[in-house]
Amino acid sequence: MSLVDRALLGPGPCNPYPEATTALAAPILGHLDPAFLRLLDETCERLRTVWGTGNRRTLPLSGTGSIGMEAAFANFVRPGDPVVVAVNGLFGQRMTDVAARYGANVIAVEHEWGQPVDPERVLDAHPSPRIIAAVHAETSTGVESDIGALGRGIAARFPETLLLADCVTSLAGIEVRADDWGIDIGYSGTQKCVGVAPGLAPFTVSEKAWAARVEQPPTWYLDLGMIGSYVDGQSGGRTYHHTAPVAMIASLHAGLGRVLEEGLDAVQARHAEAGAYLQDGLEAMGLELFAAKGSRLPELTTVRVPEGVDSAQVRGRLLEEYGIEIGAGAGAYASTVWRIGLMGHNARIARAELVLGALRRLLGR
Repeated sequence: MSLVDRALLGPGPCNPYPEATTALAAPILGHLDPAFLRLLDETCERLRTVWGTGNRRTLPLSGTGSIGMEAAFANFVRPGDPVVVAVNGLFGQRMTDVAARYGANVIAVEHEWGQPVDPERVLDAHPSPRIIAAVHAETSTGVESDIGALGRGIAARFPETLLLADCVTSLAGIEVRADDWGIDIGYSGTQKCVGVAPGLAPFTVSEKAWAARVEQPPTWYLDLGMIGSYVDGQSGGRTYHHTAPVAMIASLHAGLGRVLEEGLDAVQARHAEAGAYLQDGLEAMGLELFAAKGSRLPELTTVRVPEGVDSAQVRGRLLEEYGIEIGAGAGAYASTVWRIGLMGHNARIARAELVLGALRRLLGR
């Protein structure tokens, strides 16, 4: 079967930065080779810059963004811990599921899909939560929530509480300031705005969270203490844990290099410009955007499928006739919403024009 080239304009993965793709073809190094360990250290330093943190324990976990979610709860939840989760979409729901599997007493604060998280409602949900968790950029709805407001509220009311943030769709696309916002545990994925193929979960842990971790979590593979003994080069010596995905880490190193060479502010401005262009173009076609105005992500646009239009048929024609992938909605909105991503290398006006032109033709607008 011959491979085809797609414009990946759905909720992820996106088309990687060319530098990240090229790096996948570099000669493979052993995971304990000094040259690779230097590259790993540089990758972690680049991740600190993108996360906006000085956290010593900032590293790429082996697995997609979901492995970051798993590690976050596995290493910081003890049975019976009260964990407040802001739910305003599919990935907030997944947080409640994962937290419960590790024995948490989950307090879900439900919001209408398409709306941002209400920090006050979340902060009022429990008198002394162990963790407060929220999604920064909800991939299922295209909504951004104010993680900084949650962090400020925790600092004022619950100084021992940990703030856990899902930044899978936000990291390197919109502003993320882990230290300034008080994020104690953060995870992301490489396949979205970071502009690298799926396979790694950029992760960061504050000193406050590290001191409160579960020292022997119920998972060997995701034990951050053991992984940290391999990744952390500051302690002098490396303890083998598992074979690192060296090609993926080399690709992440190159992708982050591309982002930082352009400039993080410039990359975020490019995402903002492309997203605004797409959203303006969709509304000019008479289409209705789904996410709440004022909280719309530039990198992931949700738009209501016009009445009488077969969502799956349009997505199928986009794929077959134009080589463009866009996503269906999630959950109850699977057939009534489209999700269009302009992330990483795809955060460009030309990509927005491509999908707008194809939709104009297919919808007769």
